[in-house]
Amino acid sequence: MTSTEGTPPQEEAVSRFVERFAGELTEAGMQRMASRVFAALLASETASLTSAELSERLRISPAAVSGAIRYLTQVGMVAREREPGTRRERYVLHNEIWYETFTRRDQVLLRWEKVLRDGAATLGPDTAAGARTTETADFFAFMQEEMLTLMDRWRERRAAREPAGRGQEPAAS
Repeated sequence: MTSTEGTPPQEEAVSRFVERFAGELTEAGMQRMASRVFAALLASETASLTSAELSERLRISPAAVSGAIRYLTQVGMVAREREPGTRRERYVLHNEIWYETFTRRDQVLLRWEKVLRDGAATLGPDTAAGARTTETADFFAFMQEEMLTLMDRWRERRAAREPAGRGQEPAAS
C-alpha cells in the first residue's frame, strides 16, 4: 500500500488506528464524531489538541469539532484548557480517563439499583415483574461491588508497573 501524496506512512497508520478505534466506540454507542475526536486525542502524544489541529487531523469542520467536544465535556471525558497567552483552547483528555469513566458508571449503577428496588417494592415481591425487577437490582448491586474491587486492582497494578512520574497523562483541570 502506498501513502497518500505528502502524508508520511506513520501518519497514515495513526489515522487508520484513530478511525478503527472510533468505529469501535461508535459501535458501542458513542456518537460518531465524538468517537473520532476522542480517538484523535488519545492518539496524540500530549493527549491534547486545539480545534484547528483536530479539524486538520480528522478533516472535519470546526463546527463538527465543537459539537463533539461539547458532548465529550458533558460526559466528563475531555476538559478545555486555555493556552497561556492566547485565546485558543486546547482539548485535553482527563487524567486516568477509563478509571474515571467506570467510576461514574458505578454511580449510575447505584442510582439504577435504587430505582429498581423502589420499582420492585411497587410491583410487589410476589409478582413476576417484581421478582424480575429485584433480580435486575441484585445484578446492578453485584456489578457495583465488583467494579469497586476491579478499580482497586487496576490502581494497584498500574502503580506496580510504572516508575514514579512515567506513564502519567497530562493533568486536566
